[in-house]
Amino acid sequence: MANTSTVLARKYRPQIFDDLLGQEALVQTITNGIEQNKLAQAYLLTGIRGIGKTTSARIIAKGLNCIGEDGKGNMTPNPCGKCRHCIDITNDADIDVIEIDAASNTGVENIREIIEGAKYNPVSARFKIYIIDEVHMLSKAAFNALLKTLEEPPERVKFIFATTEIRKVPVTIVSRCQRFDLKRIEEKPLAEYLQKIAQKEGRELPQESALILSHASEGSVRDSLSLLDQTLVHIPDEISADKVRQMLGLADKTFLMDIYQALLQGNTQNAFNMVNQQYQIGAEPIQILQDLLNLTYDLTCQKTFGNKHTNTSWTKEETKRIQELCKDISMNTLTSFWQMLTKGMEEVKVSNYPLRSLQMLMIRVAYACDVLQSPEKLLQEIKASPAPVSVEKKKPELNTTFVQQPTIKQSAPAPFKNLAELANLARKKGERMLAFNIERMMRLIAIEDKVLKFSPTENAPKTLNSELSKFLFELTGENWILDIQKSGGEATEAEKKSQKNAAVLDNLKKQPDISAILKQFPGAKIDKIKPIHTDTELSPEHEEED
Repeated sequence: MANTSTVLARKYRPQIFDDLLGQEALVQTITNGIEQNKLAQAYLLTGIRGIGKTTSARIIAKGLNCIGEDGKGNMTPNPCGKCRHCIDITNDADIDVIEIDAASNTGVENIREIIEGAKYNPVSARFKIYIIDEVHMLSKAAFNALLKTLEEPPERVKFIFATTEIRKVPVTIVSRCQRFDLKRIEEKPLAEYLQKIAQKEGRELPQESALILSHASEGSVRDSLSLLDQTLVHIPDEISADKVRQMLGLADKTFLMDIYQALLQGNTQNAFNMVNQQYQIGAEPIQILQDLLNLTYDLTCQKTFGNKHTNTSWTKEETKRIQELCKDISMNTLTSFWQMLTKGMEEVKVSNYPLRSLQMLMIRVAYACDVLQSPEKLLQEIKASPAPVSVEKKKPELNTTFVQQPTIKQSAPAPFKNLAELANLARKKGERMLAFNIERMMRLIAIEDKVLKFSPTENAPKTLNSELSKFLFELTGENWILDIQKSGGEATEAEKKSQKNAAVLDNLKKQPDISAILKQFPGAKIDKIKPIHTDTELSPEHEEED
C-alpha cells in the first residue's frame, strides 16, 4: 500500500489556543469567559478564508468539553488534547459536536433538524455544540427558524457560526452572538511561522522566500501553508526567491522597479520589452499589473509617511531603490498611475490577449507620464531657462525730462517649415503624444506668419487645438493663430510615409532578383522594409516612433 502524506495545513492545524497565530483578542476573551464561567449562547467568527475560523471553533469546543487526562477536569482554556472528547473532536468523531456546512445545507428543513436535536441533552459531553460553517449561505427562512432557538437556547447547547461574508448574515442573528473578527496575519510573523514549519519538514526557507509566500497568501494561514506545500514539492533544492517568484508567476522586484523607471521616463520601448521578458519566464500579465499596483501603493506610502510605513517584504537594497524612485516622482503622478493601472486591471482581466492588453496599457501610461511632470521639475526647468531682460524704470529727478523709450518686441522666426519638422520639435521637447497627433491627425494647408492653417482628421482628439496652441507659444514665445478648416489640405505625415513605403515596396517587387524569389515561393510576401540610416539621417528615437 502506497504511503500518503498529510498536507501541511492539516498536519500543523492548531489544537490549542497557544498554537493560534495572531488572534490574541479571540483567545483572551474566550479564556476570560471560561475562567469566569460567563459563556455566550452563540459565537460568531468572521474573517477571510483560511484565517482559522473552523479551527478556532474546534478549539472552543474542546475547551468547553475537555475533562482532563484523569476524566475529572472542568472547562479549560487549555484543553488537554488527550481526553476522549479532545481526541474525538480532533478526529471529527465526537457525537456531541456536530459540524454542518451551510453551503450544502441551506434550507429550513436542515435547521429544523438542528432545532429538534437541540432539545435533547448531550450524550456524554458537557455541552452539545453545533458548528455551522459558511452560515451566511442559509436561506432567509432558515435564519428565521433559528432565531427562536438563539433567543432561548437550551442550557447545555452552544452554537458556533463561521462566515467569510458577515454582511450577508442578518442583523437579528449577529446581535444574538458574541462576535469575533479574525484579522489577517501580518506578513512578517506569517513568514517567520512558515520558516518554522519548513524547518520541521527538514528544509531551509530563506527569509526573502518566506516573505514572498506570506505576501502571496494575503494574510491567510491556510493559503500560506498550501503555498509552502507546493514550494517544497516544486523546488527540491535551494528555495531561492527567484525560484519562488517563478513558481508563483510573479514578476521579479528589480524588473518591476525597472519597468516603473521606464514608465516615468516615458521610455515605451524598455517598458514594453521588460513586460514581455517577464511574461516569457512565466509571470502572468494580471500578476505583473497587480505587482505594479502594489509598488505604486508602496511608493505612495513612502512618499507620504516615510520609513514608518516601509513594506516588510522589501529588502534593504529594494527599500533604498524605493526611496530613490520617490525623489523623482510627484504625488500627482502616483495618483494618476494608480487610476490608470486600476482601470487597466479590468481590461487585462477580460481580454482574450492579456499580454497585449498589458503592453498597450504600458504604452498609454508612458505617454501620459510626459504630461504629469511634478511642480518641482517644472520649477527647475523655469529656473534653468534664460531670464527675460527687464529695463529698470528710474524715478525722474527734479528739473529733468523723463522720456520712456518704447519697448521693441523681437519676433522669433518660425522654427519649422512643415508638420514633420513640428512633430520632431515636439518629440525633442518630450511631447510624444502631441508629436504622434501632429503626424497622424493633421492635414497641412499653409504655414504663414504666426498662422497655422490645417484640417484635422475625423479621429483627432478634442484637446489637439489647445495643446498645439500652448506648445507653439512655449516654442516661439508668441501667440499663434490656428486656422482650422473642415476639409482640404495635404496628406498627413503618416499617410505620406505609408505612400512612400508602398512606392518603395512596389519598386522592390519589380527588381529581377526579388521578383524571381517571389515567384519561386508562391504566397511569399515582403513583410517589412528596414532602411539603413546614416549618421545624418533620422535618429533611432524617431525611427522607433515610426
